Amino acid sequence: MNKTIQTKKKTAVCLCYLILSLALIFFDQWTKHLASVNLKGKASFVILDGVFELTYLENTGMAWGLLAGGRWLFLAGTILILALIVYAFLKAPLTRRYSLLRAVLTVLAAGAVGNLIDRFVNGYVIDFFSFCLINFPIFNVADCYVVVAGIVFVLIFLFYYKDEELAAFVPGFLKKKKDAAGQTEEEKKP
Repeated sequence: MNKTIQTKKKTAVCLCYLILSLALIFFDQWTKHLASVNLKGKASFVILDGVFELTYLENTGMAWGLLAGGRWLFLAGTILILALIVYAFLKAPLTRRYSLLRAVLTVLAAGAVGNLIDRFVNGYVIDFFSFCLINFPIFNVADCYVVVAGIVFVLIFLFYYKDEELAAFVPGFLKKKKDAAGQTEEEKKP
């Protein structure tokens, strides 16, 4: 495939996933707006008594309010994570095999950006899903994106991609190990 066609294909792929990411970010922000308008200053809205309810919370930290007030730490961390996501997205070969990875990275980025917007604009993240059956932190749609994408990310790297396929992301990932005599396993074979 010539370089011009390859560049156009990569641009089209990036544009499609960017549109998906923007749609996911919009949905997250819309749900947070609805929570702010309909739940702020009000009692929790019970969906399943003792199990699940909608509860408005302005969270300056992360789960269970950990690192509360660490706005700049979260902003810097999110920007670093987004840079790594963009790097991996662009390094992934343009084959169908990496479509799942691109989708996971897109959802992960959307979740990160959704909460980044809140932290930057408000200084806190709007959370509203409360799974009260257990002592679980109140969360939002962007958190769902991050958790689900994070789990799928780990699973595909453990069970879907082979070491050879990961070499595209880390230069020298598959450098062959040499023994004391300076030979690789392949060099020892007759």
